[in-house]
Amino acid sequence: MPLQNRVDPFGAIHAVPERGLFTGNRGIIHDPATKTLLRKRWALQAWIICVCQFRNVRREPMGRNRPGGKAGWTELFFLDEVTALAAGHRPCFFCQRERAKDFVGRFGEAFGIAEPRAPQVDKKLHKERLASGGKPAVVVVEDLGGLPDGAMVVDGGTAYALRGGKALRWSFAGYGPPADFGSLGERKLSLVTPATTLNVLHHGFRPVWHPSAET
Repeated sequence: MPLQNRVDPFGAIHAVPERGLFTGNRGIIHDPATKTLLRKRWALQAWIICVCQFRNVRREPMGRNRPGGKAGWTELFFLDEVTALAAGHRPCFFCQRERAKDFVGRFGEAFGIAEPRAPQVDKKLHKERLASGGKPAVVVVEDLGGLPDGAMVVDGGTAYALRGGKALRWSFAGYGPPADFGSLGERKLSLVTPATTLNVLHHGFRPVWHPSAET
């Protein structure tokens, strides 16, 4: 049975077979004895995105990965960086230092902060993430052209990633074929990606996409 450690664009955590391109964490939120999640869904405001392979380090998902047999951070998995950003995570300064510096630097440009720091990003994101109580902004189809590539919106329970003027339907297995914005109809949509991250994307941060987005 798959572990409950796969994150959707809304920040909810599921048990599904597909794993995705990236891992990450929100602190220790699992019981290593049962390999199940605790009731809480985060232990820190710093929700990060990590690479799955780093310096030949091997971890047992939801295991005892700290000295003394203690639980380490809970390994979560994302289809791609676009998904992780929508859920409210940001790149890790340990295993993705250059990308993390790029993200935080563009955050500083977006908000006029001369020396931005990761905790400033985390504090803003924590107020905006859907999974930690943030409220999504409402948009209409006509607004989609002004959103950056990598933004995600939702129509009911269906999430779409925006890329090159098209909408790509999201799933745990990958993206559907590109569709014109007009195919979403005249319904009101909601923004999934936090406002802070949208500003970082507007200022040039380029997220990593799952290969299915290339087709």
